[in-house]
Amino acid sequence: MEDTSRSQPISTQLQAIAQQASDYPEMVFTTLVHHIDVEWLREAYRLTNKSSAAGIDGVTAEEYAAKLDENLSSLYERLRTGQYKAPPVERVWLDKEDGRKRPIGKPTFEDKIVQRAVVMLLEAVYEQDFYDFSHGFRPGHSPHQALHELREQCRDLNINWMVDADVSGYFDGIRHDLLREFIGRRIKDGGIVRLIGKWLNAGVMEEGKLTYAETGSPQGGVVSPILANLFLHYVLDEWYEQEVKPRLKGRSFLLRFADDFVRHEARYMHGARAPTANRRAVSLSS
Repeated sequence: MEDTSRSQPISTQLQAIAQQASDYPEMVFTTLVHHIDVEWLREAYRLTNKSSAAGIDGVTAEEYAAKLDENLSSLYERLRTGQYKAPPVERVWLDKEDGRKRPIGKPTFEDKIVQRAVVMLLEAVYEQDFYDFSHGFRPGHSPHQALHELREQCRDLNINWMVDADVSGYFDGIRHDLLREFIGRRIKDGGIVRLIGKWLNAGVMEEGKLTYAETGSPQGGVVSPILANLFLHYVLDEWYEQEVKPRLKGRSFLLRFADDFVRHEARYMHGARAPTANRRAVSLSS
C-alpha cells in the first residue's frame, strides 16, 4: 500500500493514528516513525518551550531558530539514518523554600524537539487507552478538572473513606525493563523503541561527571510525563479497574494526577465511625 502520510496535514495523520488506536484496542503499532519528517519536526519545534535554559551543548532556542531549516533538515537525516545520539541531560540543583535542594534536568533544545515529535505519536496512541480519572500531564486535563471531579464524586457517591497517596521517588524509580514491556503492548516500531531507549540510557552530566541510572525516566525530558503515565496506567490504573474494583462491595473510585492518587470508597458500617483520610508514601518501582 502506498504511504500517503507525507502529503497529509500532521493533524490528519494524528487523528488517523488515534482512530486506529481507539477502534482496535488490542492493535500493536509497528510503523509509526516514518511520520517524523521535516514538517513533523517543524511542528514539534513549534510546540517546544523556547524559554528554558540551554543544555550541555549551550545552544539556546534563539540560536537554533537562526538556522531553523538547516538544523531541522540535518536533524531529520540523523534520525532517518539512525545516527541521532541522545545527549546527556545536564543536572543543576535549585534551593527549595524548606532549605532543601531539588534537581533540575536540562536537556538540549534539539533533543527536546525530538522528544516532542515522539510524544505526539505516543499521545495519539495511548490517550485512547488512558482512563478518564488520570489527569496529570495530559492534553485536555488540568488540576482544576481533577479537583472538580474529586468533589463531585465524593458528593454523589457519599464517600466516607479515603486514602491519599503519592508514589515516593517515582520518576527516578521506574524500572526500565517493565517500561519497555509496557510500551511493547501497543508499540513495537523499532525506530520509536530505539529512541526511547537512547533517552533512558543517555545519562546525566553533573559538574563535569557523567553518570548512568538503571532506573527512572529522562530527567526534565519532554517524553518523561507520558512515559510515567504509561507506566502507572498498567501498574495502578488498570490493576485497580480490572482487579480491585470488581471485588469491592461498596461504591469506589480512583483519581490520579501524575504520581499522586486518591482512592475513595463508600463503606456502610452500622454504628461505626467512618475512618479519617490517610496519607502515605508508596513505592511502585520494585
